[in-house]
Amino acid sequence: MKAKTLKKDKVNIITLGCSKNLVDSEVLSGQLAANDIAVVHENKKLDHNIVVVNTCGFIDKAKEESVNTILDQVELKRRGKLDKVYVTGCLSERYRGDLEKEIPEVDAWFGTMELPLMLKQFEADYKSELLGERLLSTPQHYAYLKISEGCNRTCAFCAIPLMRGQHVSKPIEQLVAEAEALVKRGVKEVMLIAQELTYYGLDIYKKRELPRLLDALAKVEGLEWIRLHYAYPSKFPIEIIDAINAHPNICNYLDMPLQHASNNMLKAMKRQITREEMTELINQIREKIPGICLRTTLIAGFPGETEADVEELKEFLRLHRFDRVGIFTYSHEENTSAYDLVDDVPAEEKQRRAQEIMEVQQEISYEKNQEKIGQTFKVLIDKKEAGRYLGRTEFDSVEVDNEVVIHSSKKLQIGEFYNVKITKAYDYDLEGEVVW
Repeated sequence: MKAKTLKKDKVNIITLGCSKNLVDSEVLSGQLAANDIAVVHENKKLDHNIVVVNTCGFIDKAKEESVNTILDQVELKRRGKLDKVYVTGCLSERYRGDLEKEIPEVDAWFGTMELPLMLKQFEADYKSELLGERLLSTPQHYAYLKISEGCNRTCAFCAIPLMRGQHVSKPIEQLVAEAEALVKRGVKEVMLIAQELTYYGLDIYKKRELPRLLDALAKVEGLEWIRLHYAYPSKFPIEIIDAINAHPNICNYLDMPLQHASNNMLKAMKRQITREEMTELINQIREKIPGICLRTTLIAGFPGETEADVEELKEFLRLHRFDRVGIFTYSHEENTSAYDLVDDVPAEEKQRRAQEIMEVQQEISYEKNQEKIGQTFKVLIDKKEAGRYLGRTEFDSVEVDNEVVIHSSKKLQIGEFYNVKITKAYDYDLEGEVVW
């Protein structure tokens, strides 16, 4: 063990998984900093002595990555490079008992809702007056805004309610105050995240109030882009689209995970919606906002999925021509209702199906991007890399969507907007030049 010194503690937080986890890490950072504890995120310098691993427990690959990261940190501790290793997040919430036995070298394990308890390990107080304040780990011009926690849905494949609990909305005033504080720090774009956006408000206002929240956030001065992620299609409040339409600073962008398009699969997945209802909803949304960017997520290889189901899904993609599609292969998660089903699609076959589905989408993406050549878009510059600037249009979210590659002899400011004329287009990226 490392000899005890008077050197001050420095905490490094490693975040795995989704943007919701990232926000949790940022909140933890804010609390530690407010208690005068030095804190960094994904520190490459290795000049810290304590690590907090914020884990993901969503699917097999994510669980494996989380376990490997914990083992790497435990090995650093064994070699005397670290004093303490703490673990929090979804994997810890779900498998704490097993993990404590398997990796006893971890100093303490915490669930997703145990921030005050974790702070006690640092002899730090939970400061409730910091509500919503956090140390951003994103570039300062954009941030995620978590509007609720947990989920009341019962999708057959999903373990998130086991790890995150029931749906709890944050009050509108609190979210507006958070957004105002972010803008003061230079944030121009917020991405609204939750396990399920459309459920927002049902618990505290007794009705779905996402449209009212959008109206309130749109009035925040200096907030130039508001983006919606993870909107469940069943019982979708169409007033959300009216709110997007009513405010120029709400991006014409909607991330709506559909998961499948075959009625057999939708029923087996307990999605509470049919293919016909999804078609009607998509048509309704596009009727109200013809140019809206629709992003969706799909699952390949759910138990009982047949070739006919896959063909139906591909046909659905060709019909509706989504702007963006992400795809997961099914992961057999214990304590979900799908766990009682036989995981009858081999891993290689799941992969093959996912690849086949993405090839259909790749073609659609390429065609849609080609249509953008010659058009001019408002682009937010995210970074400079290898002598070129990388930005996004309102139709693109961070990391998951298109980037616009810009070659410019003049210096562009990171975090500023420019009008960019598209000159080239590929499957998933665009190239353009600034219109001065």
